[in-house]
Order: sequence, then C-alpha cells, then structure tokens
Amino acid sequence: MTLTMAPGPLAGSPGDDVNFRIEGPKHRLLMHDFPRRVHARFGGEVVFDTEHGKLLHETGLLPVLYVPEEDVRTDLLERTDHSTHCPFKGDAAYWTIRAGGRAAENAVWGYPEPRPESSWLRGHMAFYWDPMDAWYDEDEQVHGHLRDPFHRVDARASSRHVRVLLDGKVIAETEHPMLLSETGLRNRFYIPAEDVRRELLTRSGKHTVCPYKGEATYWSLDGAEDAAWSYEEPLEDATKIRGHLSFDHEAVTVETEPPPGT
Repeated sequence: MTLTMAPGPLAGSPGDDVNFRIEGPKHRLLMHDFPRRVHARFGGEVVFDTEHGKLLHETGLLPVLYVPEEDVRTDLLERTDHSTHCPFKGDAAYWTIRAGGRAAENAVWGYPEPRPESSWLRGHMAFYWDPMDAWYDEDEQVHGHLRDPFHRVDARASSRHVRVLLDGKVIAETEHPMLLSETGLRNRFYIPAEDVRRELLTRSGKHTVCPYKGEATYWSLDGAEDAAWSYEEPLEDATKIRGHLSFDHEAVTVETEPPPGT
C-alpha cells in the first residue's frame, strides 16, 4: 500500500516533489520476498505453508501474497473453467479448494503463462483472504490482510487542545490527546476516555478489523451513528491508544488548537 498508493514511488502519480522520474507504465508491479513463514487453514487442513512467499505490490491495490506451488496442498485444489485477464500480468487460472466436506469456489488463482514482463509470477499461487478459515504470520493469527512491511503506525503523545462538538455541544475536550499517524491516511486524534462525555455515547454493533491496530469497537451519538471508535485490545504498534476514542462523522466537528504558549 505504501509503495503503490500516492505519494508512494510506485503509484500512478507519485507527486511533483521528487528528483527522479520512473520510466515505464503507470500501472506498476513490484514483487519481493515476504520475510516470515505464512500458512493458512481451510476445512481443518493446512492449505499452504511457506517460508518462501512473495509479496506483490500493484498500483492502487493492497499487496498480495503469492505462494510457490510446491508449498501448496495441490491435492486439495480442483482447477475450474473460470479465467480472468489482467493486461499487466496475463490470463489467470482459478482453483476451488475442497477440504473437510466444504468447498471454496475459485478461491485460488495463478498465472500459468504470465506476460513476459511479469514472468516471475509463474509457479506461484495466490489465495483470497476471506474464504480461508484462518491465516497465520509465523504462529500468530492475523486478520484483514498480511501487514505490508512498508506500512507504519505511529502514536505520539500531544499537548494540543482538542474539542469534539455535535450541534455546538461539547462531546469531548482534552489537552492530552494521542496523535496517530498511519501510512496513506490522515492523522487522527485519540482522546482519553476520561475526557469524553461517555454518558452521551452508546456502543453500537459495528466492529472493524485493522491488521495494524486491531479490532475497533464503535460508538454512536444521538443523531450520529458510529461517530467514534476505540481499540480495547490494540495490537503492539498501537498500544498507546488503548483507552482512547477517536471521532469522525459528518455531524461532528473536531477542533484543534496549538499547545498553550506556542
């Protein structure tokens, strides 16, 4: 994501503030070794287990893991008639996974005869994330997608004055926020729970998963559904935002001021 989304160098338009020019197609591919063992399970079987996976970065898309065929349980796969064409990679073949009395249709793809400029895809297979029962990075189960080694999450203590308002009413106010910066996204302020009027919030049923921060719980305000979220058990890169809430909704205003004395 970092490399292939603006302003990354492999994005279609990385920006003007550079002292280089990449000669080549606007749609770019970069493949490199993934540094750790990865395995996935389906229907009670380990469908692949590899220490030689390769991560493909492609302009505008999340990175995808490609697994050498010799590390795939091909006895669990059944070739289908489905095919798609990519002008940059070639014609993709698809396989269905059958295991434990279940089937995941067209859950695996590969390029048996890739285009010459992407010939390094030959002999590798990729797996759709959601059909798998579980994915593991080494022995830790991961959710959402594998972490991009070029993606960062940084949380920093701040003394900026932050106020959150809904229809002119102060919902939260603090001089001790955490400022979270994440590659490709705008900065977010996370406010300590004690500086939020929690009586105005109602826990909603929405949950989302971020591979870098963890599972988010959402909170609604009167007239602003899912206006706030928190990470009750954040992953290691985001431990500093435990016990904090962040706000974003068209009905909510977030105001910030510099620290006093600046």
